[in-house]
Amino acid sequence: MTQRVTQRRLPGVRGAAVGSVLALAAGLAFVAGSAGPAAAIPAAAVAKPSEGCEGGGNARDAAKSASVTAATAAADAVRPRSTAVGTAAERISHSLPAQAPIGLWTESSVTLRTPVSKGTVRLDVTSRGFSTDSLAVQRYVPESHRWVDLTAGTSGSGSPQHAVLTFPLTTSASATKPHTVALRFMDLDRPGTFTVTASVTDGKGHTYRAPARTATTTRPEASVGGWHQGTTLTRGGPAGEFTLTVKNTTDRAYPRPYASYFAYGAGNGHALTPKDIDLQQYRPGHGWERVALVAGGCDPGMSATLRPATNGPLAPGATATYRLRVAVAGSAPRDVTAADAGVTAGNGDLSYFSQELPFTIKGGK
Repeated sequence: MTQRVTQRRLPGVRGAAVGSVLALAAGLAFVAGSAGPAAAIPAAAVAKPSEGCEGGGNARDAAKSASVTAATAAADAVRPRSTAVGTAAERISHSLPAQAPIGLWTESSVTLRTPVSKGTVRLDVTSRGFSTDSLAVQRYVPESHRWVDLTAGTSGSGSPQHAVLTFPLTTSASATKPHTVALRFMDLDRPGTFTVTASVTDGKGHTYRAPARTATTTRPEASVGGWHQGTTLTRGGPAGEFTLTVKNTTDRAYPRPYASYFAYGAGNGHALTPKDIDLQQYRPGHGWERVALVAGGCDPGMSATLRPATNGPLAPGATATYRLRVAVAGSAPRDVTAADAGVTAGNGDLSYFSQELPFTIKGGK
């Protein structure tokens, strides 16, 4: 599962992420969001990482796989429901929730009430706002107690918005003895919608269709306050403060919320290192605490995972607030006069929000 999703998403992700400060300096291998609700991540004018070095393409691919693996492990801990959906009069019925939070598996199912002999269930999927290549789809096989991938045929388009997924089926289902197949969907890209039309050919020349179902792919809302365009920090001077706020506006809990900070700055002969940036986070009951920045793998960037702002999952309607301040050390190199920096927020290894917070560096003793 994870390898397929990584391979299908790789060209588009690399195109947006290679050279990006967000992926480069922060070491974030998979950045799905950016400043604003659904804009592409801008590439910064910095040295691009080589694909083989730490923090480059291989690490990004591994982390994308890890994000799906983590979500899958959590979902697999619960056996899927086999409850029939629809009405007794329907030969085929399909259920799909109204929301499909990004990075989480969303349960779905197809119920048959007609016998099928060596037939085929077909799912016609259309998307708006993101490519169907970014949508993972699986069905549950009770005999093996495993989820298996449903793979769409190659469309030839770089960013397809229609996919057809099929799987074989034989069942003696009837109105009084329905047969239900558990499905699940996961969007790994950005907000939008996808519509699924389920149908079945019964192997005897008949085709039955269920009404189309549409889900809205959602993600928590995040914003940054207190950091202004053109912010200037003085070497050895006071810190600049800002707040990252994340509110879960979806109808599902995000089990592993996280936030991180990154920075990158280079001059003619020097680059900023972790000792040059003082990052602190305020936590109620603890006060201001220093957060250690870690140097990037192959480029002169640095990043830090912030301390948790919530205890456990980020529940629907809940808010996580990260209060931060950043200062430049008096010993920071004089030829570095500006830094690209910013924050990201996400769940597990998947980032659904990022915003750049650049600053100019001046003076000092």
